[in-house]
Amino acid sequence: MPISGDRNASIPCPCGSQKLLTQCCGVYIQGPFPAPTAEKLMRSRYSAYCLKNIDYLFNTEHPSRRQPNSRQLISATANNVAWLGLTVLATEAGQPEDEAGVVEFVAVYQEGESAAQLHERSRFIKEEGKWFYTNGDMLPPFQPKKNEPCWCKSGKKFKQCHRKKS
Repeated sequence: MPISGDRNASIPCPCGSQKLLTQCCGVYIQGPFPAPTAEKLMRSRYSAYCLKNIDYLFNTEHPSRRQPNSRQLISATANNVAWLGLTVLATEAGQPEDEAGVVEFVAVYQEGESAAQLHERSRFIKEEGKWFYTNGDMLPPFQPKKNEPCWCKSGKKFKQCHRKKS
């Protein structure tokens, strides 16, 4: 999906920044500029999954992590999942002056009829001025406080939606 042009000028960025795609992650996905921080790379990779931009996802994965079937795996994920929202929970380092960084996030997605979440602590490294995703640790499901909005983006409070009743 191309990002530039009149048709996409008013599309909100999928990363949840409240900015327009062309003024946020689109700059990195389509443009000549690399993401300046680990968090911006993570957000732009999330947006690229939403946009099914396999090339960007492949090119921002560290070359040492790429497998012969990396493009097929990325494509399968991008095409079989509808991404519903992203929440960045924490960042460690990953600033323009750093060489490594960590971003913890929750990405909500729909596969089939049900919503689920990917709660991950992702690691990034910067080489020759460019950030790359290296790997991540899957974390237990994120549990908001009972009166906070539910992680599934339903608009309900967590206690009225996905909270397990005890």
